[in-house]
Amino acid sequence: MNSLSLFPLNKTIMKKNQQISKEQARYAVLSFFLAQGLCFSTWASRIPDIKAIFAADYLFYWGLILVLIPVGKFLAIPLAGYLVTRLSSSVMVRFSITGYALSLFAIGLVPSIYLLGVFLFSFGVFWNLCDISLNTQGIAIERAYGRTIMASFHGGWSLAACLGALIGFGMIIWDIAPIYHFTLIAALIGIILLISGRFLTNDRPEDTKAEIDQKPEKPWFLKKPEPLLIQLGIVGLFALIIESAMFDWSGVYFESVLKVPKSLQIGFLVFMIMMTAGRFLTNYAYGLLGKRKVLQLAGTFIFLGFFTTAFLAGFFGSIVAKVVVNSIGFMLVGLGISCIVPTNYSFVGAKSKTPVGIALTILSSISFIGSLIAPLLIGGISQVFNLQYAYMVVGLMGLCIVLMVTFSEAYKTDNDH
Repeated sequence: MNSLSLFPLNKTIMKKNQQISKEQARYAVLSFFLAQGLCFSTWASRIPDIKAIFAADYLFYWGLILVLIPVGKFLAIPLAGYLVTRLSSSVMVRFSITGYALSLFAIGLVPSIYLLGVFLFSFGVFWNLCDISLNTQGIAIERAYGRTIMASFHGGWSLAACLGALIGFGMIIWDIAPIYHFTLIAALIGIILLISGRFLTNDRPEDTKAEIDQKPEKPWFLKKPEPLLIQLGIVGLFALIIESAMFDWSGVYFESVLKVPKSLQIGFLVFMIMMTAGRFLTNYAYGLLGKRKVLQLAGTFIFLGFFTTAFLAGFFGSIVAKVVVNSIGFMLVGLGISCIVPTNYSFVGAKSKTPVGIALTILSSISFIGSLIAPLLIGGISQVFNLQYAYMVVGLMGLCIVLMVTFSEAYKTDNDH
């Protein structure tokens, strides 16, 4: 048994005279990252089908529908900070993953585009509640291990998202309706919850009780945030614009720009494969190059990937050539974006003086502005010009990441080579 001063044990488990090791808790948290990634990619893989069901051909209008997800995420931020602090992240992980799965199930059932908007909003709310509570658990475990392991959790998320994309691709090829697909995944997430929920750690006694007892005069959202969190948040903002371009629009890109048949619409799948591979290689890359150089290289890959895709999208007449070249571009973007979010969370755990739940909430508040901007930015440019041009604009965010990481004090470490 591993005793963990920074890793308090769940009271319910203690009453049963059971104690969880940090390894048990780590695998439990990993399983919830897997569940979250699977739930997300199940939705993302069927976006073109949902769009077709509701005949949403006007791209700016479709962008307005998609923006309800980040609106839900953004409005949930203060709620997430409050609930994680007061109830513990373990309670919130179980609650939020349940709501996330049920929202996915409801999206497959809705008969009108208005109800679709309602459940996309709830999908965003539970997504963010899950994000903040789950990463709070992850940071607690990283501290217990005394080394960087956040990338492995996010790698697990990506692995499940990659599996979800592959399942989604199969469902599309076999012409299985989204409702049956979504029901299957929601049931699988329920099984993960039943098996792993009891191994989550209750972080409230050690991490947040002292903060509650102090009874600060001002709530967290009225206090000036650490400069560190602002700088990390700006890079996170750029990253979420990029992620939105790939998560929400990559299927539409292969469909409307490349105009390839469904059997060759593999953009989202190859993106997720490289994002997954990148996250599992992140810790190794840290050891070779240091975190700052890894992020600089990541931003460069993102820029090159989008511009490879945007400039060469219509250059080739052959459908196979189009798919190959654009898949290479999507793979570069996936490799580049893979390390940015987990590295940001790792910097929070290592350098921030703000309580973890609050720090992640502040970081999310700034970063999620990117999620709000992206659907309207991409949808608007696509409607006036073309999705190709929207991808060129998003590619510039890769260069913005390189500049921020190069000149920001937040990304300086003693171990940079």
